Amino acid sequence: MTPFKLKRTTWIIGIACCITFGVLLALRVDLIGYLKPAQALNPMNSDQKAATARDSWMKILQGDRKIGFAHRVFTPTADGHTFEETVRMRINTMGMIQDIKFKTAGRLNPDYTLASLAFDISSGPFKFSVQGTAQGRRLILKTRSIGPERETVIKLEQKPYLINGILGALHASDLATGDKYRYTVFDPATMGQIPVEVTVQGQETVAIMNQDLQATKVSLNVRGMTQLAWIDATGDVLKEEGLLGIRLEKTTPQGALEGLSLQASRDLTKLASVPVEMPIKNPSQLKRLTLAMGGISRSGLALDGGRQEVTGNLLTINKESIDNIRTNALGEIPDDAIAFVKPTSFVQSDHPHIVAKARAIAGPEDTPAAKAEKLVEWVYANIEKRPVLSLPDAISTLENRVGDCNEHAVLLAALARAVGIPAKIEAGLVYLRGRFYYHAWNLLYVGQWVTADALFGQMPVDVTHIHFTSGSQPDQIELMNIIGKLKLRVIKQEK
Repeated sequence: MTPFKLKRTTWIIGIACCITFGVLLALRVDLIGYLKPAQALNPMNSDQKAATARDSWMKILQGDRKIGFAHRVFTPTADGHTFEETVRMRINTMGMIQDIKFKTAGRLNPDYTLASLAFDISSGPFKFSVQGTAQGRRLILKTRSIGPERETVIKLEQKPYLINGILGALHASDLATGDKYRYTVFDPATMGQIPVEVTVQGQETVAIMNQDLQATKVSLNVRGMTQLAWIDATGDVLKEEGLLGIRLEKTTPQGALEGLSLQASRDLTKLASVPVEMPIKNPSQLKRLTLAMGGISRSGLALDGGRQEVTGNLLTINKESIDNIRTNALGEIPDDAIAFVKPTSFVQSDHPHIVAKARAIAGPEDTPAAKAEKLVEWVYANIEKRPVLSLPDAISTLENRVGDCNEHAVLLAALARAVGIPAKIEAGLVYLRGRFYYHAWNLLYVGQWVTADALFGQMPVDVTHIHFTSGSQPDQIELMNIIGKLKLRVIKQEK
């Protein structure tokens, strides 16, 4: 492999947006992976409150700084309800200010479960859309980024909600302090399902637009990540609080729209990073790194296995070697790797442009390890390292030739799969200048699983790459539960 020679300033920019979009969606409890749905703890009553039409504006704040707005319209109909939500945000990632817009519209059944939806997200040249219809126990989805639509069918174990539908369903019920509800939520951004547990905290007075208003406070929990919402007697949301000090407050249309052009968030990437006191010098030269961990539950995290070992609160990461497999044929693909040769809505390894590019880079005469190294080098050299606030998908990255760690990871995964190499997406942390930043890279099967980072031009990766999840993009939801909680201390560095 070509050694990593990228200038440090560009390196920082490449890391900058790795978890930003996760934070954006997490503030609406919308970044969710695929899990088995759960049954409702408290079913909805048959004598529900009548729904009322709502048209509300929210300003999005971080501290006292406005960084965006949301506009929500909810309308009862003869056969259910319709809603539309538009969100715009201005985000600062290590000094780079970018705009992002996403819009969700849909039709809900009388019980507020999902009937159909349309979701669009755009930031700069990147655009992604999802349209879906629930048909019995199936959800028929059509996605588009660049090129033709792609159809996906998701099997449903029970009727899903959208987050908008949950709030309507809560309003329709008689909420009492201590009540718990569990809903299966569908997220159009990842096309996954997950249980969201809602707990009624009680009545509170909330100061909104210079008025003291009565509201019911509820907490929404997703995989240990908690968001708070305050709902008034009409079902309108007065206030929300999410990760990294981001909150939404009800306001007037003028209050939502004014002032955005001059404001941006504080640097979300740095806020979410994990500082360490002892510097790590020349990570590429280290064979082993030992860290002490604290502040988090390890449940759901893939910390132990492969190149990582956990003993008590100590985590040891070992540098891999691929010298023994450079000349090996791929051999039979193990059962647990077969799924990672297949295309997905975000890793479009069957797209003609992806297939053609992969075959142009890696020839049939190359061994699997040589193919993988060539693909890593090509993505490293040809994709501009810049934060992108959108849903990372492979074909958009190939066409736009720009992206952060997420774009590099999905493109490398698609190129690898296109030439028959199973490829996973790993997510976790990587070290830079006294801090560990959230990051994404790949795991490639070339006779054995080997790490690769196309953003840094590394195969295998250095020992400061700490993986928490491995598989696909939706699995990264596990990271949301550790942001702001994880503590790390460097114990030992070995060359």
